[in-house]
Amino acid sequence: MTDSAETEHTGPTIRDRRRIDPETYQVREPQSAAAPGPGAPAEPIPEESPALAEEIADLKTQLGERTADLQRLQAEYVNYKRRVDRDRDLSRKGGVEAVLKDLMSVLDDIRSAREHEELSGGFKAVADEVERVAARNGLESYGTKGEPFDPHIHEALLHAHAEGIDGPTCVEILQPGYRVGDRILRPARVAVAEPDPSAPAAPAESQEAPSAPTADDEQ
Repeated sequence: MTDSAETEHTGPTIRDRRRIDPETYQVREPQSAAAPGPGAPAEPIPEESPALAEEIADLKTQLGERTADLQRLQAEYVNYKRRVDRDRDLSRKGGVEAVLKDLMSVLDDIRSAREHEELSGGFKAVADEVERVAARNGLESYGTKGEPFDPHIHEALLHAHAEGIDGPTCVEILQPGYRVGDRILRPARVAVAEPDPSAPAAPAESQEAPSAPTADDEQ
């Protein structure tokens, strides 16, 4: 019995590797290595070696570094795009302001012609369109007779003294100023008047009660 059992286990193993089943004529699925026979010991699960653990840790470190590099590049791109958009906007505004500065002398001529009632016909239509285009691009004229003098937005060309004013006042607008938003393109050129220092001061009203009449007053 022992010899026959050993012969049974040690004899050659025949495996049918034909792709076509001779009985059903169907294509067989490719077979992997033969399954272990009954009673065969299970293969042990290999433990993680120190070299493999070190390699995994190194890969994690590299992944973190690449992620940080990507985040830094993304932040740099966002900042670059903001700078480009800001520079483009400043360049556009600078170009618009340059054109508006060239138009200011034309607007001065239109204003002078309107004051002298010389605008008529086709010239008036062209003048109105020029003013509309300037206003559409943000150009605004300022300067009104009687407003307080402000050296930040006014340029004094003439100076005088006058009565009936409390401080430096624009008594004449010689040339209007122009601005775009808060940016002054040209200050308003004005004649300024200040209170006359030689004018008598207004008498102050007395708050005291009138004194009783004296004997001399009664006589």
